[in-house]
Amino acid sequence: GERRGDRSRSSTRPPAPPAGSPPAAKPPRPRRRRRRTLRVGKILLILLLVFVLGSAGLLFYYDSRLDRIDALPAYAGRPSDTPGTNWLIVGTDSRSDLSADQRTNLSTGDADGSRTDTIMLVHNPPGNGKATVVSIPRDLYVEIPGNGSLKVNASYNIGGPQLLVQTVENLTGIHIDHYAEIGFGGFDTLVDAVGGVDMCIDQPLNDPKAGLRLSKGCHHLNGRQALGLVRTRAFPRADLERVINQRKFLAALVSRATSPAVLFNPFRLFGFIGGAIDSLTVDERDHIWNLASLMFALRDPVTTTTPTGESIYTDDGLALPVTETTEQFFGLLRAGQPIPDELLVDAG
Repeated sequence: GERRGDRSRSSTRPPAPPAGSPPAAKPPRPRRRRRRTLRVGKILLILLLVFVLGSAGLLFYYDSRLDRIDALPAYAGRPSDTPGTNWLIVGTDSRSDLSADQRTNLSTGDADGSRTDTIMLVHNPPGNGKATVVSIPRDLYVEIPGNGSLKVNASYNIGGPQLLVQTVENLTGIHIDHYAEIGFGGFDTLVDAVGGVDMCIDQPLNDPKAGLRLSKGCHHLNGRQALGLVRTRAFPRADLERVINQRKFLAALVSRATSPAVLFNPFRLFGFIGGAIDSLTVDERDHIWNLASLMFALRDPVTTTTPTGESIYTDDGLALPVTETTEQFFGLLRAGQPIPDELLVDAG
């Protein structure tokens, strides 16, 4: 029995190599696979470098195309830096960059000069707090440095962006860090580049001057329609309703522009950037990356209109007075304190 078990065990063992034979050679290293991996890695690295350099090149190219002006004044008594980042966004009715056909198509009319249809203060607090977008009604009756009391939009007509910035800083006590001005030129291209925007209105609208007729409810607007909606005052509350629609439009545009459908579509993304550059003028110290930061801060802001008193008669016509409530509102905003609901007007 022992011999049979020994025989069965020995039969399963591999035969021993003959005496004096060389040891078995090691299997060859997979050099081809290693070379292929290195080659693929180099290609991916080169593609990454091309992408990064190309993106940086495009970034600086678009940044160089921005129209810039000296919009932020230096004057005695200017408010010190306010915590966070503060933008003044101004919409003007300048038609200087529009051809005759564009003026007809966009129903802008032929008025000369440039007036401010939109004045918005955007306060982005430090940390992770929400940005606050504050519409300043163009009929707000304020002290304009060196010119007495007038409607706030008169400051732009008198002294351009610098006097407007100084007037807003005097009103709010907030130091303006950045300035952006949006004109008619490029506005429709900006909206059409992202495929239009979705907006809802609370009442039907028929404004032949703006070339716009919309039913109550939600609409998908192209560039021409969006421009008409942010311009029109054909509402019972006139300018107060218009500033609400301007904030709705800004929210809709930012939502669309920062969506995957635009960010990951080069044709839409670069079309949007091109339209923005054609329609924007910024301060000489601002850059395209500042604008990108603003866009992402505006994705979910608190929106409100400056609280004021009831309309009064002035030498400048019907106007909205600054009250203690106005000063309280801007004091809280300036200090980074929560603003109670009773101070938020037409909030969104």
